[in-house]
Formats: sequence, structure tokens, C-alpha cells
Amino acid sequence: MELTSAAALWWAVVGLGAYHGLNPGMGWPLAVSAALMERKASALPRALLVLAGGHALAMMAILLPFSAIAFLTVWEREIRIGAGLIVMALGVYLLFQRGHPRFLARVSPAKLGLWSFLSAIAHGAGLMLAPIYLGICAIDADAGHKAAFELMSGNVMTALLVATAHTAAMAAAGGILAVAVYYWLGLKFLSMAWFNLDAVWALSLILVGAFGAWSAL
Repeated sequence: MELTSAAALWWAVVGLGAYHGLNPGMGWPLAVSAALMERKASALPRALLVLAGGHALAMMAILLPFSAIAFLTVWEREIRIGAGLIVMALGVYLLFQRGHPRFLARVSPAKLGLWSFLSAIAHGAGLMLAPIYLGICAIDADAGHKAAFELMSGNVMTALLVATAHTAAMAAAGGILAVAVYYWLGLKFLSMAWFNLDAVWALSLILVGAFGAWSAL
């Protein structure tokens, strides 16, 4: 049962990464724009790598603090429920507050990494992973046989693995879409088939938060 639960949570990490990558709000159109403006195909993978780097840093910025408290196994259940409720609250807020943070529009297009980091933080992309990450830690942890320091070290490594796996899936999904638009579909596709995931994104936060709180219970 634990192996099945762990596999499901890791697939959720990868699945959310692919979902984030396909979401235009996480930046793949900026990679296409960079390649078109520079008139160099090599600018496309370079921009995607920078965007992925910023996204990975945002994931770590959210998950690493949780790794420092997750070893407090006495409060493990309460921490997971609290994280789930926070994610749900953010989802409800974004569901009714559709406007994008204004400060993102003031970040220079040349600073893709910084934009990607701030965008992931502002939209709750890293926070969305927190309940899933805490669930993985709960499965991996054996408080009765591990010292607190060892358990905390394991949680830090798990946070890095979660951020890496998630970002790799995000970069792959967004990269495939960016390459398709740049080489075959063209800008006309963006004007004809542009999709807005704001409401879906907010509902996803609520769903993931509810799942995190429910799994803790």
C-alpha cells in the first residue's frame, strides 16, 4: 500500500510539472518570443533552460522550509492539513481575483529566470507541490527508528528530488509546445488557439489542497 501511495504521489509531482509546463502563464510563449526576436533557433532552448531554472528555484524556495519542519513528526498531521488549507485558500482567492500580479509586467523580458521565479511564486506553483511533498515525506519517514537530524536530511533531499522531477516534466511539456509553435504552428496558432487557464489553475489549487488535507486525515 505504501509503495502504491508513494508511486501515486510521485506521478502527481510529474503530472503537475507537465501541467505547469503547458500553462502559458509559466512562460513558454516567452521562449518562442525570444527565439523570434533574436532570429536564432538556438535562443529557444536557451530561454527554456533559463525559465526552467527560475521555476526550479521557486519550487525549492517553497519546499525547503517545509523540509525543515517536516521532521517534527509529532505535528506532521497538523502541518499537512495546514498546508492543504493554505493551498485551497490561495485557489479560492485566485478563482475570484483573476488579474495577474502587476509587478510581473515590470520585469524586463531579458530577465527570464527572475520572471519565471516570481511567476511561479505569485501563482502558487510551488505551494501546490507542498501537500504532495509532505505526503511523500510521511511515507518515507519512520520516526521510531530515525534520529531527527537524519530524518530532516532525508526530507531536504526529497525536496530537491521533488523540485527536480517536477521542473524536468515542466520543461519537457512546455518545451514541446514551444518547439511546435516555433517550427510548425506559428504565431497564428497563438492568436487562434490561445487558452486561458486562470480558472482551471485556481480550481487545481483547491483540488490539490483538498487532496493534501484529506490524505493527512
